[in-house]
Amino acid sequence: MVDVLDYAFQPIVSINTGVCLGLEALLRGWDAAGFASIQEIFDTAFVEKKLFHVELALREKAVRKFAGIPFHAKLKLFFNIDNRVLRMPDYSSGSTARILERFGIPPDTVVLELSEKHDLNSHAFSTDAALNSYRKQTYRIAIDDFGTGYSGLQLLYNSEPDFIKIDRFFIAGIEADSRKRLFVGKVVNLAHTLGIMVIAEGVETGSEYICCKDIGCDHVQGFLVQKPTLELMEIAEKYDGISRLASADRRDKSHDQALLSQEMEYLEPIHLHAAPNGGVTDMAAVFESFRKYRSRSFFPVINGNDAPLGLVRESGIKEYVYSKYGKDLLLNRGMGKTLLDFVVRCPIADVNTRIENILEYFSLDGTAEGVILTDNGRYAGFLSARSLLRVIYEKNIAVARDQNPLTRLPGNTLIAEFLERTLDDKHSSSVIAYFDLDNFKAFNDSYGFRQGDRAILLFSDILKEAANARRCFIGHVGGDDFFAGFSLEDFDLPHCLQWIHGVIDKFCFDVLSLYEPRDRLRGFIVSTDRDGEQSRFPLLGASAAVVQIPERARDYSVEQIGAIIAGLKRKAKDSPEKTALMNLCARAPSSQYTFVADEELFE
Repeated sequence: MVDVLDYAFQPIVSINTGVCLGLEALLRGWDAAGFASIQEIFDTAFVEKKLFHVELALREKAVRKFAGIPFHAKLKLFFNIDNRVLRMPDYSSGSTARILERFGIPPDTVVLELSEKHDLNSHAFSTDAALNSYRKQTYRIAIDDFGTGYSGLQLLYNSEPDFIKIDRFFIAGIEADSRKRLFVGKVVNLAHTLGIMVIAEGVETGSEYICCKDIGCDHVQGFLVQKPTLELMEIAEKYDGISRLASADRRDKSHDQALLSQEMEYLEPIHLHAAPNGGVTDMAAVFESFRKYRSRSFFPVINGNDAPLGLVRESGIKEYVYSKYGKDLLLNRGMGKTLLDFVVRCPIADVNTRIENILEYFSLDGTAEGVILTDNGRYAGFLSARSLLRVIYEKNIAVARDQNPLTRLPGNTLIAEFLERTLDDKHSSSVIAYFDLDNFKAFNDSYGFRQGDRAILLFSDILKEAANARRCFIGHVGGDDFFAGFSLEDFDLPHCLQWIHGVIDKFCFDVLSLYEPRDRLRGFIVSTDRDGEQSRFPLLGASAAVVQIPERARDYSVEQIGAIIAGLKRKAKDSPEKTALMNLCARAPSSQYTFVADEELFE
């Protein structure tokens, strides 16, 4: 039967760079073997008490195929294990290690995926010994299909995994489902606080990807990256599609990354596999590290792939160091204590993570010295509590400096930076919208500046609420002028226009509450026009100049875009739909648009 079966590989990649972390081995050919499903193979083997034998044969098949990838040394192999295998009478530890040894693959390359499909806690046996054995052999542990099975948080607590894979159920349509976003967000925060990396499974659309990235997931897997493939040549070290999506989503993260780079400290880590015989580092090397760096009270610990496992604290080994024979006992390999026994989890975050999220991971762990930072899953440095406070302070100062003081929305500097990044991105289309409040001067003159500020704040609140529902960048240019920017990776032009009209319509309705009943009833106000004459002015409304920027139309400058919008703004005010749209051509014209100095967007 096993000879008929084969494995397809599906990549798991960094959500921030598209670099391939590893491959999940997915069984194929079960129908040719005479089974109705993959699950039937394992159910049959379990009933016949041959599950462990079948598992080993399949593991060897997967490892052999994995070893055929030219760059497999850079990857991890994610392999599902049926939890019930631990109950087989012939189960024994060490069999997988012997398979890996034959192919020259270190154990920490393998990630064993535990599923919630079978309730381990309902049986009269303990998995603790098996899980401890896996960890001591330096295998990584992942919980598959998290959130859909029996064990849930109990399995998370008992298994102390390195990865959590969020089930596709919670990822499908997450961008439009606030409850799913809340659930996944809480799981991500909990995982990162415990030093666990999060993989979003079954990501199929750009909108799902962006939402998972915003929430803080570390890696993605799904059709958006690549479908499972039987062909090894189709596996890539980096997936450019994800890389382009990540680049288009930089927004204010470049500033966050600069602050983190400035404050992050590279603490020399202790390598788990630094022993001459290839085994786990002995405690003598740990003592030497503390002796060499006397001011340090902890060290990061990393495995053979430079992935962080946690910290080893001086306080954790003091009991042995200061007892009469404690240090000698630790140095005695026969005692059974290794470096792994003293590694404690620490909050972990990717260097591309938002500073606010890193602060949340740190604050949820009352004992943490700081946060371990990674880059593509590899140890990059350490952010201490004091450094984190400095980062938060610097970011708050920068944000306050660039915000509009009335609405607290990003101001001209950040809007201009957004436009520059948009024009530099040559791989995706985008839409920008410039909102203007119509008849605002007459309203402000008639009702006073305080009421005028209320109208501006009302539009700002409507814009913020709409932006939360549909991800986009919004800003306040100044006065009664606002800005919104969309990537067409998130939603198409018709949806952008629908969003814009929704903002305008809601403002036109809600702003009526700012008028006196008489003016609201007659539908106009009387105020002084530019010539000093009394005139009738319609009630407040809003209009939008909209520009679609195709992926190939990147020869325009920010100033040219400003001039285009200035011209469109007048058309939008006169349009029945209160919008004017222009789709830019592939090349910027040299003199088609005349710049209007008093209407330029960015000064």
